[in-house]
Amino acid sequence: MRLSRYFLPILKENPREAEIVSHRLMLRAGMIRQQGQGSFSWLPLGKRVLDKVCRIIREEQDRAGALEILMPTIQSADLWRESGRYDDYGKEMLRIKDRQDRDMLYGPTNEEVVTEIVRAYVKSYKDLPLNLYHIQWKFRDEVRPRFGVMRSREFLMKDAYSFDLDFEGARAAYNRMFVSYLRTFTRMGLQAIPMRADTGPIGGDLSHEFIILADTGESQVYCDRDYLSLKVPGESTDFANDDEIADIVKTWTTPYAATDEMHDEAAWEKLGEGDRVSARGIEVGHIFHFGDKYSKPMGAKVTGPDGKDHFVSGGSYGIGPSRLVAAIIEASHDDNGIIWPEAVAPFDVGLINMKVGDAECDRVCGEFYAALVAAGKDVLYDDTDQRPGGKFATADLIGLPWQVIVGPRGVAAGEIEIKNRRTGERETLPIADVKKRFGATA
Repeated sequence: MRLSRYFLPILKENPREAEIVSHRLMLRAGMIRQQGQGSFSWLPLGKRVLDKVCRIIREEQDRAGALEILMPTIQSADLWRESGRYDDYGKEMLRIKDRQDRDMLYGPTNEEVVTEIVRAYVKSYKDLPLNLYHIQWKFRDEVRPRFGVMRSREFLMKDAYSFDLDFEGARAAYNRMFVSYLRTFTRMGLQAIPMRADTGPIGGDLSHEFIILADTGESQVYCDRDYLSLKVPGESTDFANDDEIADIVKTWTTPYAATDEMHDEAAWEKLGEGDRVSARGIEVGHIFHFGDKYSKPMGAKVTGPDGKDHFVSGGSYGIGPSRLVAAIIEASHDDNGIIWPEAVAPFDVGLINMKVGDAECDRVCGEFYAALVAAGKDVLYDDTDQRPGGKFATADLIGLPWQVIVGPRGVAAGEIEIKNRRTGERETLPIADVKKRFGATA
C-alpha cells in the first residue's frame, strides 16, 4: 500500500481527552475516531490490527474444537426473562422496543441466545460435547466509559459457550479453552498469566482471568515469578487428549496467582520474597464455568446414556479483541509510539523513500516494494513528499516491526538501511541481502 493513497490521519499533538497511553497513541496514529461517548470508528490502520487479532483468536478457537457461528446483536427480551436476567442485569443493558412494541435489547452478552439454540437442536448426549463461539459487537451502557477502547460502551467480543452432559465433561471443555487462551495470547506477543477469579454463586475453582503485566494496568495483581518462565503449549498440543490438556492446566494453575479481589495474603507470605511479583495488570480474557445456570431455567436438557434427562452443563469464555488491541499497545510502546508484535502489526514493513522524485530512489523503492509484495509481505510504502524527520516520526508512531530506508547515498553505494522498531538497531546491507532478509528474491 502506498502511503500517498492510504487514509492515515496522523495527529501531531497529544489529544487532551486521552488519559492512558493506548488511547493517546491510537488517536495519534489514526487508528480510531471517537463518534460518541464510549463509541469509536475503526479507521484503516486500526481495522487491520483488529482483523489480525481476530484471525489468531479464530485459529486457536478452531484448533481447540470450537465451532464459529454468528448470533444477533438485537435480542428478544423474552429469552432474558426465561433466564431471570432481564430485570436483574441493571442499567448497563440498553433496552429498546420494535415497531410492534415488543421488548428488545442490544446484547451485552449471549448466554440466553446460545442456550436457546442448543435447546432447539441438541437432544441427546451423543450430540455433546459442543462449543459454539462468535465474534460480535456488544453494547453495555457503562456509567463512565473511559480509556478509549479499553473500556468503551460498544466493543467487539469473542464469546464461546461450551455444553456438556455433566461436570466432568464441562471441566474438560474448560481446560481446552484454558490452553487455547494461553496459545492465543502468546501468538500475539503477550505473556498472559491465568489468575484465580471469583466464581460467584456457582463456587468451585473454574474461573480464571488472563492478565498481562503492564505499568498502566487497571488493577493490582500478584503471582509467583515461575509464571514468567513457564513454557506455553506448542502447535503439536493434542486438544483431543483430555489428560494431556489437564496436565497443562495443572502446571499453569499450581503456582500462586491472583487478582487483588482474590488475593490470599497468607498464601502469598509463604512464597520467598524473591519469588513474588506484585504488579499492575490488564485483563485480556476470562473463562468461567456456570453449570446449569441457564440450561435449567430455559429447559435445555438432553437424554443421557442412562435414559434420563440431564440439564446441560455450560461454560463461557470471553476475549475482547477491540480491548485487546489497546492492551497490546499498553504492553508494547515507547516514547516515540507503538511497537507492534509482528503477528498483529498492520503492516510487516514500512518502506521509506527518503527522496521522492529522485530517479534512482524511486526505481529502487519500486522494485523493492514489488519484490516484498510478491513475497507475501504487507508493506506500507511512504512515497509522500514529507520531510525525512516527519517520515521517521510517522514510522515510529505507527510501530511497524521493520523500517526499510532508501536514500540517495545508500542507493549510489548499492545499499539499504533497515531498522528494527523494537530494539532500535540499524543495519546497512546490500540491496540483494535486504531482499533475502525479508524472503524476497525478485
